[in-house]
Amino acid sequence: MSAALPTLLDQIVIVTGGGRGIGLEISKAMKAAGAKLVIAEAEEAVGQAAALELEGMFIQTDVTDSSSVSSMVAAVVASHGRIDCIVNNAGICRNTPSEDVTDEEWRLVLSVDLDGVFYCCREAGKQMLRQGYGAIVNIGSMSGVISNHPQPQAAYNAAKAGVIHLTKSLAGEWASRGLRVNCISPGYIGTPMTKLGFENPVWREAWLSSTPMGRMGEPSEIASVAVFLASSASSFMTGSNVVVDGGYTSW
Repeated sequence: MSAALPTLLDQIVIVTGGGRGIGLEISKAMKAAGAKLVIAEAEEAVGQAAALELEGMFIQTDVTDSSSVSSMVAAVVASHGRIDCIVNNAGICRNTPSEDVTDEEWRLVLSVDLDGVFYCCREAGKQMLRQGYGAIVNIGSMSGVISNHPQPQAAYNAAKAGVIHLTKSLAGEWASRGLRVNCISPGYIGTPMTKLGFENPVWREAWLSSTPMGRMGEPSEIASVAVFLASSASSFMTGSNVVVDGGYTSW
């Protein structure tokens, strides 16, 4: 039996942090594949603009607040009756030497990048378990597999390693009840945040010389993988961490 081509016709898809960067490209790709979009964004203006452009639904959501996540999921179910997929993309990074990281900064990064992913998995997962089906796509990072250099970012690396292992844990726990949980781990992707780092010549040289393909990736090159993992084309995949890094982790 041949695998289906990626299509998300009339699927209800939530994208957290779906209004900018990789999240916006994922939102665009989901829309192009036929999905009915929900943009879950912390910043109202950013989320509203993306929802207007993509004819989707915007729900202001703070992923670090479990009650905000619960309210977002309830609103989606009230409006659409189900959730077919959630892409947990919202995240932040801070490049602070570890000896200078404050408790507050550590907790901020972990609360957005790991706690937020768990809250979204848990709340969307409850609905998907009631339905008996659903796809969860977590956005990890190659930083969860290796330790980046030369920039310091221990909190981010630790959080993304947690996302990868959380993905595997939930996949094993929920597979028999119809849920698939997978992860995408991007390398250096040409978002505004990464391009800012590229302005540092030492960082740029280290990043490109460590990437066999010799370039940054494009957000669209992550979005296409997200569509695949959300769709029935990946129906025999769960617990996978798909590394999309131009070969960075191959050396």
